[in-house]
Amino acid sequence: MAPVIWGLDLSEMKWSKFKSSYMWNNEWHLRRTKFVVYQLAMITTVVSESLGTDALSDYVQQEDYLSHRGFTELNNDFIGIASYNIFNGIYIATIFGGGFFFDLFWPARAESVPVRIAWKVCGILACFSCAATAIAMTYIVVTGHATIPGQVPPQVLAGLPKSKDAPLRYRDSGRAMASAMLLWPGLLATIASTILLWFANNHNEVYGAEATHVREQNEKERRDLESGEAGPTGSSATEQTNGLNNGTRDGTQVNGNHEPKPTHNSMSPQMNGDEQHAAQGQGTYTGT
Repeated sequence: MAPVIWGLDLSEMKWSKFKSSYMWNNEWHLRRTKFVVYQLAMITTVVSESLGTDALSDYVQQEDYLSHRGFTELNNDFIGIASYNIFNGIYIATIFGGGFFFDLFWPARAESVPVRIAWKVCGILACFSCAATAIAMTYIVVTGHATIPGQVPPQVLAGLPKSKDAPLRYRDSGRAMASAMLLWPGLLATIASTILLWFANNHNEVYGAEATHVREQNEKERRDLESGEAGPTGSSATEQTNGLNNGTRDGTQVNGNHEPKPTHNSMSPQMNGDEQHAAQGQGTYTGT
């Protein structure tokens, strides 16, 4: 039996839930929209992080090459912002990637108030982090450049192993520029993801995670079930009640105890055989 951690049944983690028929059904409030926007935020920021990390690695290798030959390359501005971009991508992927998998495996999970507040606060922090990274990265890449103090011999410059991949002007690096530009759609997707996170949490807190049409259908089925358990209704119940009040059922007269009343043409057990024969012949008996 799979364990239950923090109220989450781990047996719900199934590969079958990655099927499109399950992932993209419309049974849960805003889930399909969140899946699309969450993934846009994660993909754009993580790709930006990866490109920036690759460019960062080139500049670090170039700096090491020069330091072994007695020279220094000043490129800490790009290395600093590219390093923070790694944190930014991981943070956004953690928050909205976690939201993605929680909604996929446990869409109807119950969350406490502190957990709901934590989701919202983390979403806002992701927006600020991505905005700061996008502004700083764009400014440094577009306007900044690396500097090598002093007079560097031409043979040293010609031997730079990463001179094409790590040019002194950052904007001449294709990967650095792509990393900066991808942060802007990533910022828009992060803001949209945070808005969806807030709206979904507010809805779930009041109505639950089910979509409106599913909730209304379930409520209708519940009312129909309750009305069916209340007993017979309508014309059949009315006819049965009228039948009991009139003292008849299926053409047979009944008394208050629902027993058949004796009819007036019953023959008295005190008559002898001749009298009974005479009465039967006449068809009537008045009795004396």
